[in-house]
Amino acid sequence: MTVHTASPSPQPPAAHPSTARFSDLLHQVRAKGLLERRSGRYAVRIAATIAAFAGLWVAFFLLGDSWWQLLVAAAMGVVITQFGFLGHDAAHRQIFRSAEANAWAARLLAGVFAGLSYGWWRAKHNKHHQAPNQEGVDPDIGPGALAFTPEIVAQRRSGFAGWFVARQGWLFFPLLTLEGLNLHYASIRTSMDRTVKRPWQRLELVLVSTRLVAYVVVLLVVLPFGLAAAFFAVQMAVFGLTLGMSFAPNHKGMPIVPPEMRLDFLRRQVLVSRNIRGSWLVDEMMGGLNYQVEHHLFPSMPRGNLRKARPIVRDFCLRHDVPYAEVGLIASYRIVVDYLNNVGLRARDPFDCPLAAQLRTAV
Repeated sequence: MTVHTASPSPQPPAAHPSTARFSDLLHQVRAKGLLERRSGRYAVRIAATIAAFAGLWVAFFLLGDSWWQLLVAAAMGVVITQFGFLGHDAAHRQIFRSAEANAWAARLLAGVFAGLSYGWWRAKHNKHHQAPNQEGVDPDIGPGALAFTPEIVAQRRSGFAGWFVARQGWLFFPLLTLEGLNLHYASIRTSMDRTVKRPWQRLELVLVSTRLVAYVVVLLVVLPFGLAAAFFAVQMAVFGLTLGMSFAPNHKGMPIVPPEMRLDFLRRQVLVSRNIRGSWLVDEMMGGLNYQVEHHLFPSMPRGNLRKARPIVRDFCLRHDVPYAEVGLIASYRIVVDYLNNVGLRARDPFDCPLAAQLRTAV
């Protein structure tokens, strides 16, 4: 008698160890409920920020022609930065479950209150999250006013460019006072670019340009020209500085990943990110970006949960021998200045060590 036996069912391929490691971490974080939306908390935060914004405009109109207006301008720069953070959170789908609701929240919070294009920022920021600090991929370390890689430094050895790049670390923070203007310019320029089609691109152009024009008109109508110009300059400088100082320490001075290197998701995000220690005030002033490691691993995690995820992620990385970078705020700025001043002297391949062979083949 012939006995028929069932052939064994094909087994799914085993997950790569690095992928399995991140899955374990994800399971721990999800089990704690840290990926659940906190819409109520965000509603309070958004309402408080709008109230502060409205209050500053009331103070502006009450003060009129007074140089005390410069204090209002500085406070306005801080509050507008908070709208930038809220737009960032919405763009990462941290506020609502619906992708469309998050997109509209980001579009309105960033465009109407901060004068920034959601579509431009999202396209640029997504590339950064996909491959942070990787040459040829991450736009945040691409060619620009500053040189972040030895290759760019090598192209700027002579003349004013050479003088500038040798001192760019010390010039970095003064340059941040112009970052607000740069972000507004980039938002309008890309929204006007007809070669790139993005959803609601024209509406974003209208929102951003109307907001900026109305702002300037109000300043010129209420204040004398000199005071209006000073108000504008102070507000923009504080906006650029506070926003820039929140993202400057996150990756600068961390390893630059060569274009050909392959890294698993966990190491790709952790090895090039840096956390900043501090109190609740640091959390507020940096918009939660001081938990950069956790944010890169879980971009949709609500900002208020990042602090809770930190010990879980840190302990997990320690158990699996994944370096977890965390320093104080002042120390982080020293690292940034030192790195930018000496980037031309850095090694070509920061992963040139025994670990590199494993990382180059990691999926």
